[in-house]
Amino acid sequence: MFQELFTPSVQHALDLVGIFVFAISGALLAVRKNFDVFGIAVLAEVTALGGGLLRDLIIGAVPPAAFTDLGYFLMPLVATVLVFFLHPQVERIQAGVNVFDAAGLGLFCVTGTTKAYEYGLGLTFSAALGLATAVGGGVLRDVLANEVPSLLRWDRDLYAVPAMVGATMVVLCIRFDALNAVTSGLAVVTAFVLRLLAMRYHWRAPRAWNRRSEATEEKATAQ
Repeated sequence: MFQELFTPSVQHALDLVGIFVFAISGALLAVRKNFDVFGIAVLAEVTALGGGLLRDLIIGAVPPAAFTDLGYFLMPLVATVLVFFLHPQVERIQAGVNVFDAAGLGLFCVTGTTKAYEYGLGLTFSAALGLATAVGGGVLRDVLANEVPSLLRWDRDLYAVPAMVGATMVVLCIRFDALNAVTSGLAVVTAFVLRLLAMRYHWRAPRAWNRRSEATEEKATAQ
């Protein structure tokens, strides 16, 4: 499976990097919402660990990895401290943060899918849980911050779709007995590149056919 691509220590390091970048996005939103330091830490933790926690609870991998690996818990706190003191500087390198966020999206949609399958889920549900692993933390972040989740908004660049593509590639490889280090890595890279292209060219999902009301569009534009 995907774990063959890297040694356990490298895989753990990649997980921590993904967690850190996701935590940065949660902490920055908390600053924009004028949360106190506790609120910043909560949003950082939820964003970074929410998707993996949801996946582990659904598949019965308990206690979840978020509660058995101290590094997973501490990394969002490191992001909290960084953003608390240096949020203007972090905001200025938002483009770089988005690139790492895209990499984390690709990594987590693949690892989430493979882990779900290893715990006995079928192919379709494994892909769905891979998607949830990648985007679940962001959804929880937005809900806690009283925002419409980004992946549900028409005026945001594609986020869930690249993760869906990556997860689908994994289950197709499993179906045809072709999942290995190379194909797993290809799924990660595909999701990563699709997300980068979506940000570069502002790709967005279509809205309802023959939609006539402009109320939602005007409200979203105003925000």
